[in-house]
Amino acid sequence: MPDPTDSFLASLVGFARELRAAGLPVGSGDVVTFCAAMEPLDPTDLMDLYWGGRATLVTRREQIPVYHETFLRYFLDQPGEQADESRPFTLPQRDEARSALQLPETERQGEEREDEEAPLGLVASDVAVLKHREFASCTPEELAALRRIMRTVRLTPPRRRSRRTAPAPSGRRPDLRRTVREAMRTHGDPAALRWRARRERPRPLVLLLDVSGSMADYSRALLQYAHVTSRATSKVEVFCFGTGLTRITRELEHRRPDEALDRAARAVADWEGGTRIGASLDAFVRDHGRRGTGRGGIVVICSDGLDRGDPALLESAMQRLSRLCHRVVWLNPHGTEPGSLGMVVAAPYVDELLSARTLADLEEFARRLG
Repeated sequence: MPDPTDSFLASLVGFARELRAAGLPVGSGDVVTFCAAMEPLDPTDLMDLYWGGRATLVTRREQIPVYHETFLRYFLDQPGEQADESRPFTLPQRDEARSALQLPETERQGEEREDEEAPLGLVASDVAVLKHREFASCTPEELAALRRIMRTVRLTPPRRRSRRTAPAPSGRRPDLRRTVREAMRTHGDPAALRWRARRERPRPLVLLLDVSGSMADYSRALLQYAHVTSRATSKVEVFCFGTGLTRITRELEHRRPDEALDRAARAVADWEGGTRIGASLDAFVRDHGRRGTGRGGIVVICSDGLDRGDPALLESAMQRLSRLCHRVVWLNPHGTEPGSLGMVVAAPYVDELLSARTLADLEEFARRLG
């Protein structure tokens, strides 16, 4: 029986010849690398064959369309199921590979992108419209587009001056050690006076997100914003609350937003349930505030203020929270007017009340936070 690897090897070499004929600079060393790369892979799998060759035979971005067209012509345009013994791919395999191997728009060139140049001018205006559209009125496609835009938001956490000092070009406290060291280098001649200033460190940022039923239209967008915030700075703690408090900081550490949001949704047991803001804030102050979480930092509460718990408990928790942290910011998707009972009770202890119904509101919050 003939060795099937010989036929596959001939097929790989023939494909390299086709690429060379199409204008790609494929040398003998590239062919050897291509064959070595296909050894641990399955040469009968068209996807492995495509990406193995693309990783070893393509060296520049503008070569991708030529490689793509040559691969389709060489491996997928053979008539019949057994047109060539060196390429035993059935018609279902070819059809499945052809549907999966779609060249992205960013990798197309020439005439393929001429039809796409016309609507490109509308991209900026569409982004501006989406930024000012309320989360509750967005379609699933628009929410997906907003999530992609949200990744570009740059959040700068506020900073505070610490008690420690560091060398600085100017300040109030002289740096005697550096001054004497400079004088010793000049053999005792007077040197320039050196200074020290207090260091600046980022303030801790705590996000408390309401995921109750009344916040169903906004909770996922706010959770996506919390993921962007946690990726921007390390000193961020994220909690979700409905009838209880759940810490989801570790779940949002995943790099992919969809995976991070799915993990957070599985961790929260009372998603789209009732609302007990007072009990949740009291649990945060008693359990996490005593350990230093949020001490001297910025606490951001994202909620509509529709509390079904005891108003006295909410007032007590807000009073203790305002003494614990540096500032309390409340983001309300329904506007900046304290219309609900919970907002009326919490308003005296809130340093800033902002709207959070659109992406433009969240960008304004990020700007004012820095």
